[in-house]
Amino acid sequence: MITTSENTKRQSPEDVLRQWWGYDEFRSKQREIIDAVLAGRDTLALMPTGGGKSLTYQIPALMSEGLTIVVTPLIALMKDQVDQLTRRGISAVAVHSGMESRRVEIALDNCTYGDVKLLYIAPERLATDAFRVRLRRMRISIIAVDEAHCISQWGYDFRPSYLRIAELREYAPDATVLALTASATERVAKDIMFHLGFRSEHVIRTSFARPNLSYVVREVEDKYEHLLRVVNNVEGAGIIYMRTREACEQITERLKTDGISAQYYHAGLPAVERSMRQDEWLEGSVRVMVATNAFGMGIDKADVRFVIHYAPCDSLEAYYQEAGRAGRDGRRSYAVMLYSKDDLDKLSFFFKAEFPPIEDIKRIYEQVCSYLQVAIGDGQGASFLFNIYDFCHVMHLSYGRVTSALKILELNGLLTLVDEQDNPARLMFMCSRDALYKLNAGGNDMDALLRAILRTYNGVFSSFRYIDELLLASTAGLAPDRVHALLQMLWRMRVIRYIPASRSPMIFFDSERLPTADVYISPDSYSRRYDIALERTKSMLQYAQNDEECRSRIIEGYFGDTEAKPCGVCDICLRERAHRRNPQSIADSIVSLLKDNELTIKELVAKLQVRDMDVVEIVDKMVAEGKISLDLSGKLKINR
Repeated sequence: MITTSENTKRQSPEDVLRQWWGYDEFRSKQREIIDAVLAGRDTLALMPTGGGKSLTYQIPALMSEGLTIVVTPLIALMKDQVDQLTRRGISAVAVHSGMESRRVEIALDNCTYGDVKLLYIAPERLATDAFRVRLRRMRISIIAVDEAHCISQWGYDFRPSYLRIAELREYAPDATVLALTASATERVAKDIMFHLGFRSEHVIRTSFARPNLSYVVREVEDKYEHLLRVVNNVEGAGIIYMRTREACEQITERLKTDGISAQYYHAGLPAVERSMRQDEWLEGSVRVMVATNAFGMGIDKADVRFVIHYAPCDSLEAYYQEAGRAGRDGRRSYAVMLYSKDDLDKLSFFFKAEFPPIEDIKRIYEQVCSYLQVAIGDGQGASFLFNIYDFCHVMHLSYGRVTSALKILELNGLLTLVDEQDNPARLMFMCSRDALYKLNAGGNDMDALLRAILRTYNGVFSSFRYIDELLLASTAGLAPDRVHALLQMLWRMRVIRYIPASRSPMIFFDSERLPTADVYISPDSYSRRYDIALERTKSMLQYAQNDEECRSRIIEGYFGDTEAKPCGVCDICLRERAHRRNPQSIADSIVSLLKDNELTIKELVAKLQVRDMDVVEIVDKMVAEGKISLDLSGKLKINR
């Protein structure tokens, strides 16, 4: 296990890369970012998804004295990277909200007094006393902030908990900050550097161009027909993004009926089921995943050949992230967006629906507190499992409306919604210690378990405590299944309140529950989010309706690249290339296509990738000349 930088600080970054990761060279801009961090220069790195962001802080961490703190909201990513680093012999730990307090204390103590090189931490943990007390004693050399756009109120995924990251600089003023994101506009980039207290602005931008990715947008009446054409004509794995869970299930069934290997994925599935379906798709036993945007974060499958959006996204940032999951191996792949005029109207409707009036936000706050059974004056510092989908169902509210309200409540310091994560079991005794001695159930096994609980955990008679069932099994000398069964028995006997381990989002109360009349929502926090979301929605609509400019150039320009060149492979570029051909060439292509099949004008346009009007003009001319004819069903055929 590597415990010091002595072995690496005299090596070059290439030597470290080769020694610990087995690669011979860096990808574009990786070395430049690493050099900036090693030189002590605060840096914002804009790198597309799959561009190798993690190495830009992991290698400097090994080459620097002290600890590197990595702040990330993705708990699955934390665990995955810690596991990978540990297998390579590099000392790394993760601390997040789903951990039992004793495990958190041990992990932080190891970072303070031990030999840990990288500490992965969720942003909401930065505010805890346990972390702050130890922070002053840690020797921090680098602060890496993943998904850094979350710190900007102009970002598409703003998280107020990220604003606490700046406080790290107060405890480690000499540490170098590396901020990383795959999507940031010019305004968001400046906001990131401001909130992270950069000593001077410094941005290293890799190109947002994906030369192997062909962006295509189609306005169609029958979206399923076009989807099926893409799935049948493009070989390999794919993702189809839908707006709702019901649509995921319906489209999956239609695909299966049409002989396509498909499965659906959404947040309404049990965690085990989601994990199993994700693995099936990653391994290739399922070809097409039909999913909501709950699918894809942290997914690394290089050979995805197509990503289809069955309707426009809410923002270009989200679209770029999701579409960018295709073609990471560098081979030709397709990002297809399908829409109807009705979809564009719906996008505007959804936008308005997801911004409830301030009075409605206060009402949602009251409903959340009632749902979680938090009394007025209680709750400060407490955390609760929160099934947002069940809440929406019980309260008859839309998911988008609730998440928007929770974001604004978070901005105003009332509560924090934390993404889905692993939550350990919790328990609290409902009887006195004396009453336990009179308990006559479960025999010797129950006695051993109760002794293990009382010996291992303090405060279990006054409040809920996180417990580690495997630790209890080891301490009591019992099998894990037996421990779980005994805890269930104690629960049914009303000896304990017991919440089994689960995977769910959580809500943290940043302040005590207030009477609804006393809840203050800053008009500025509301109007700012409204303006930002409106701007993003307009950009998405403009992209979908664009009929003139290279799609890749629009996306690159949105992220600040004013010198982007036409990609040559999107639908607009291909159409322009075809348009530059002479009319006779198009006419010859029409004849060639009609030799084997009778086609409609719409089908010709799709195959030729030429503007509708150009095809109509040439078809009219060929009909007038008697070369082809149009039958009553709308099919064109060659006159023999």
